[in-house]
Amino acid sequence: MQTASTNICERMGRSQELREFERGTVIGCHLCNKSIHEISLLLNISQSTVSGIITKWKHLGTTATQPQSERGQHMLKRTVCRNHQLSAESIQ
Repeated sequence: MQTASTNICERMGRSQELREFERGTVIGCHLCNKSIHEISLLLNISQSTVSGIITKWKHLGTTATQPQSERGQHMLKRTVCRNHQLSAESIQ
């Protein structure tokens, strides 16, 4: 018999994010006064991920994934800085 924590561990990779239910479970544990370490062990999620979810929930009031609008601007800025002699057409 597999537990929920085993399922999370098997599914998770470095670039995958938790489902809304799993993030809600982290918040539920936090509201039950579980420590970050306890939540991490219980759900088999890294402590940094648990801490990030709780921090985001405290600041934004939600655990939903936010759009990454700044990512494109950051990548464009890096490209321009590295290749400042390229034309706008070639960068695009």
